[in-house]
Amino acid sequence: MKKLALALLALGAVFTSHATELEEGDSKNEFKAIENKAFKPGEKLVYRLSYGIFDAGEAVLTVDESEKEVRGRKLWRVRGVGKTISAFEWFYKVNDRYESYMDAEGLFPWLFVRRVNEGGYKIEQDYTFFQHQNKVDNGAGKKFDVPNMVQDMISSFYFARTLDYDKAKVGDEFLVNIFLDDELYPTKIKYKGKEVIKTRTGKYRCHKFAPVVQEGRVFGSEDDLTVWITDDGNKIPIMAKANLKVGSMKMHLVEWEGLSNPMSKVSKR
Repeated sequence: MKKLALALLALGAVFTSHATELEEGDSKNEFKAIENKAFKPGEKLVYRLSYGIFDAGEAVLTVDESEKEVRGRKLWRVRGVGKTISAFEWFYKVNDRYESYMDAEGLFPWLFVRRVNEGGYKIEQDYTFFQHQNKVDNGAGKKFDVPNMVQDMISSFYFARTLDYDKAKVGDEFLVNIFLDDELYPTKIKYKGKEVIKTRTGKYRCHKFAPVVQEGRVFGSEDDLTVWITDDGNKIPIMAKANLKVGSMKMHLVEWEGLSNPMSKVSKR
């Protein structure tokens, strides 16, 4: 689960007290506005995770307006919920929730919530991103230095969709800095070219990517994970394949609504 979440680039709590704290101290900084035509509030993406021919889990990603503001800046709430389905719940139940309150203009997080329950293994994280100070408070008494506009686990999925792939050449690398588990992950993905792929919902024109392996990180080789992103204005990761120690796992986009642009579906003719 962690491999796919990190790659997509790439898979709420009450923040009143945190938002108040962020208002204190520094004067209002100016942040770079990111041009975003790929997604908007109201979007919903539904993925199925499968081992071989069996569906094992479902992940739902949503974008919503938020009444919360930080330093006078408008926020969007992006949310990812993952769970096991069917017979897999009998021997390994997963119930995960990720929420990010993301700057609507800069597309970086101010607040992040992670609630993980996987087979009885639990994680509870509440991160406050002091983007104006280049720091992250992990909610457990520690602060960490981070680079400008650092991303969290869920916001990185959306930020990556705003990058320009149209002029990319095979071998080009894209960097997204992700802060996760009290550690900075400088996550690079390598462009592998264009490809038409077949999914459960049809054939689509896609950009193909693979992670750039770093020693001691999550992936063992570039062949461990492949991600296909639609070659259209939405830039949606439509399928991902991860090689495991035993077999492989795939993630397929099976439902969607509220898209900003038409999908790159290939005509049957």
